[in-house]
Amino acid sequence: MRIARTAALTAVALPLAACLTVADAGAVDQTFRTEKAAVQVRTIADGLKHPWGLAFLPDGRMLVTEKEGNLRIVGADGKRSEPLRGVPAVDDRDQGGLLDVALDPDFQLNRLVYLSFSEAGDGGNSTAVARGSLSGDGRSLDSVTVIFSQKPKVRSTKHFGSRLVFDRQGHLFVVLGERSDEQFRTQAQDLNSHLGKIVRINPDGSVPADNPFVGQAGALPEIWSYGHRNAQGAALHPQTGTLWMSEHGPRGGDEINIPEAGKNYGWPVVSYGVNYNGTPVGTGKQSAPGMEQPIHHWTPVIGASGMEFYTADAVPGWKDSLFNGGLASKELVRLELDGTRVTHEERLLGGLGKRIRQVRQGPDGALYLLTDESRGEILRVGPAAKP
Repeated sequence: MRIARTAALTAVALPLAACLTVADAGAVDQTFRTEKAAVQVRTIADGLKHPWGLAFLPDGRMLVTEKEGNLRIVGADGKRSEPLRGVPAVDDRDQGGLLDVALDPDFQLNRLVYLSFSEAGDGGNSTAVARGSLSGDGRSLDSVTVIFSQKPKVRSTKHFGSRLVFDRQGHLFVVLGERSDEQFRTQAQDLNSHLGKIVRINPDGSVPADNPFVGQAGALPEIWSYGHRNAQGAALHPQTGTLWMSEHGPRGGDEINIPEAGKNYGWPVVSYGVNYNGTPVGTGKQSAPGMEQPIHHWTPVIGASGMEFYTADAVPGWKDSLFNGGLASKELVRLELDGTRVTHEERLLGGLGKRIRQVRQGPDGALYLLTDESRGEILRVGPAAKP
């Protein structure tokens, strides 16, 4: 299926959500009026060092990664555990570190937890994925094994990706960056490199037999799609079960794509942005034959990060919306959809001035946001109390 491009929605239907009440200094506790409902934004936990990934445990507690290399359990009351033992060593320079976290689909039976991180090694570093078993007392990951390591390792501290998403068949999607520098970025078009790719693996790191490049000479069999820049948002569509993802553009051209098996998404040949110095990217064109178009793009960029489809009833007007965190815009962006077409955009929470790294729907139907700060927070966004 070829997806037609939808023009970016640059106008916002309403002004940035207006703050109705003022929080005390420190923790956030504010009410915002949005197009669909009044919502309360409240700090659940703070003092986290650049939190990056969040996964809800079956009992409602949260596994949260901190970029410098800590994995913690955070309770609904905001209490933070000590860093769990057994987490792999990370290269936490610049954009690297401990990144995403995901639970195995059979976590209640096997207690397996998956982590993506920047892994140092011969030639530099790259994104890797490890898994281990959460101990019964919640203090450690045991029997930790690296199940995937991006090839090649290069000397860069940028564009590691990465989000971890399981599909409904139990395969693990890993979205990967192309490592930024011009000397590396062209490998996003090379099938003998994992740079600028989405890979699809089994939970043990082996390759699914139906991956699109299995058996093709000169191609790495883990590759699902290619031509990506630096994806930091990914989620499964709740109805179709397909993977959606968001990726950073350069100066302009943040994109949402629906990556299909074996398809080429264009970077760095085509782009809706330009290089940071103002020069054209690749051909200087926005499209080319054989290269897929995004379903949505932003210029100026929002700094697209965490992505989540909203399926709960806590805020009924948000049902079936797609949410994206904005690092550069410091907003939560809500998109309304008609199939694969974006029909409306609303910018939220800009008044908080927070870099939003991750967006997750909690078991209570609220949205939980991670703020990318040296004293990062977990913010809960739920319905405001009725007067």
